[in-house]
Formats: sequence, structure tokens, C-alpha cells
Amino acid sequence: MRVAVVGAGISGLTAALRLSEAGHAVQVVAAEPPARTTSAVAAALWYPYRALPQDDVTRWAAVSFRVLQSLAGDPSSGVRMRTGRELLRQPAPDPWWRDAVPELDRVPPAELPQGFADGYLLTVPVADTSLHLTWLLDRLARRGVHVRTERLRSLDAAAQDADAVVDCAGLGAAALAGDGSLVPVRGQVVVVEQVGLTAWLLDQSDPERLTYVVPRERTVVLGGTAEVGAKGTAPDPAISDQVLARCRGLVPQLAGARVLEHKVGLRPTRPSVRVETEVLPSGRPVVHDYGHGGAGVTLSWGCAEDVVRLVADL
Repeated sequence: MRVAVVGAGISGLTAALRLSEAGHAVQVVAAEPPARTTSAVAAALWYPYRALPQDDVTRWAAVSFRVLQSLAGDPSSGVRMRTGRELLRQPAPDPWWRDAVPELDRVPPAELPQGFADGYLLTVPVADTSLHLTWLLDRLARRGVHVRTERLRSLDAAAQDADAVVDCAGLGAAALAGDGSLVPVRGQVVVVEQVGLTAWLLDQSDPERLTYVVPRERTVVLGGTAEVGAKGTAPDPAISDQVLARCRGLVPQLAGARVLEHKVGLRPTRPSVRVETEVLPSGRPVVHDYGHGGAGVTLSWGCAEDVVRLVADL
């Protein structure tokens, strides 16, 4: 089939690649190039964050875990397996997504920072999206698939030269798909130079002021925020100072790290991730794949598999 994929973030590019590998003639059209999407801002630590329903998210996350793990041996992919800790203020059971990971241990009590009562210890994929998005674009280009930058008025506009549309427009689906349930959740991060860190760290005890430290090869991403309904993408210097203070408090090695960049992304959240088929006013089918919240990379490959199956069933 001729398939038009709308959106060039992580979800759009992985869906396009899987569709092309399945034998479809694929074109990608997006309002912004990959480097200007929310995916480019993401710390891209594998973690099912602000995404539901639990059963589907666990299944999609498990698929993505395996694919990303397989890519970790390719330096050009930007993916590495990294061990880290999620710190908890109170004792807690295993997370609901436990079945998506091969192993999950507890942080030994003696290694918990002051004020924390429990913690998860696990090894997960981390994608440096500045490399991983480029890797995906290269794989697509080798298959003759390129990204066309165009701001569409409707999904039907993408369907003019296609048999089917795959909607990976993220927050853009609010207008393109008429989805009033989409809500932006603003996230601000600070990128600092690498100072020898290899382990990630996460503290979600304050749901609006997250603390996370995610190492990459040359940089470290520090976060963050989760401002529900906020739409501005200009970095706030006061928030950056708060992020740096929280992260340095938990990881003292960051004290001398030089700040390289401030970034803001808007997570596309809704009550549940939407992966389903619909018929456009033109009569052409569309497969939706959006609303991944803060788990775009975490769910990308798993959702892409479902997209391929749904397109095959059209």
C-alpha cells in the first residue's frame, strides 16, 4: 500500500521504518523536522511515564525494550544500556510495568540517600535522540523514505496521494484528528557536559518538579518539570536553576558540570494512548498512533508493530 505517515518524531519515524520493512511504499510528512520535535528534547530514558492503559503500555514497552536493547551494540544508533535507580520516599511494591523488564531489583538500604525509604534498581535502554533520530532517518533514507516538511490542514490532505494515513502527529493530532482530550505537559531540561557519569537517577516524589539525571556519551540531561496544560516552549531561567539545584543535591559530581543548553518539550498526553483505525471523511483509512505522554521512545517500537498489523488489516 501507499502509506503517508504524519509526524517525524520518534513514533512517526519508527512506524515509517517498520511499514517500509513490511513492504509498503511510505512517505513521511511533518510540520517540523525531527530535530525540532518533542522527541529531540526528551531525556529518552526507557520508562513508562504518563502513558496508559497499563496492560497495553506494558506490552508496547516490552517490545521497545527488546528492540532498543538489540540496538545498543551499534554505536551509531545512540542507544546504550544503562543501570540506574528510581528513588522512593516510601516503601512501594513493584511498579505496574514490572513485566516489561527482564530484571528489577531493590536499592540496598545502605545506598539510599537521606530521606528515601526504597528504590528500584534496573538496567534499561537510554537513547541519545540527537543520534537516534538521525539513525532512524538514515535507515529510512536507505529504503528511499524521506521526510517532507509541510504543515497539513487535515489528515485528508495527507491522504491525497496515499491509500492510508498513519497519524503520529503528537499534539498536532488535537487539530488534525479533532482530539480534544490531548493535553500538553511541559517539560524543561538542562543539558550539561559529561563529567564521567554512567548511571541514571530518577525521583518522582514531586510529580510537578521531577528530578532526573540521564547520562549520554558526551552530555548529561537533567530534569525536569511536568506542568500540565502549559504550552510555552521558552526556557525559564528560574526553573533551570531549580533543576540544577535538585540534581546536584542528589548527584554531587554535577556541581562543576558546565551548562550547555536549556530545552523545553511538550509531552502529548491523553487518557490513553491512541492506537486504532478510523475512516476519514474522504473514505480513506487512518491508523492513529499518538498520545504517548512522556513515553514516546519507550513505546515507539511496540506501537509501530501494532501500526503495521492494523495497516495490514485494512
